[in-house]
Amino acid sequence: MSRLNDAACVESSKVLSRFRNDVHACLTRRADALFELTDVLLCAPGPVRSPVGLTLSPEYRRGHGALYSGLSHGRIDVEHLCNVLARLPLPRWPEGRLVPAVDVSPWLRSDAACSAERLCCPVHGRAKVLLD
Repeated sequence: MSRLNDAACVESSKVLSRFRNDVHACLTRRADALFELTDVLLCAPGPVRSPVGLTLSPEYRRGHGALYSGLSHGRIDVEHLCNVLARLPLPRWPEGRLVPAVDVSPWLRSDAACSAERLCCPVHGRAKVLLD
């Protein structure tokens, strides 16, 4: 079983490495600064309030100037990036079935937009569980 897990880890690492190289190839100007900025955004522990805050994280090894230079002068080949994302393998269960991503959270969203033909009842707070 250990060898199977090792093989899966190696294959996952190869897929991730190939994906990172492909994304880097989509960045046509200021590629390193933009790529590092992407890493920092993905590693941020919460919402990003300002670009300057990103430069304070340990994943960002450049200065403020590189951040703003990348944002101002960097270029992304969007068509190439779309192709890279479309080629990503879909997550599958061991028997080969696709793994769907579904939001099954029980949180009420009273401020969510509704279709015109649907009735909207504003609800405040969380749902209450009734016990017998």
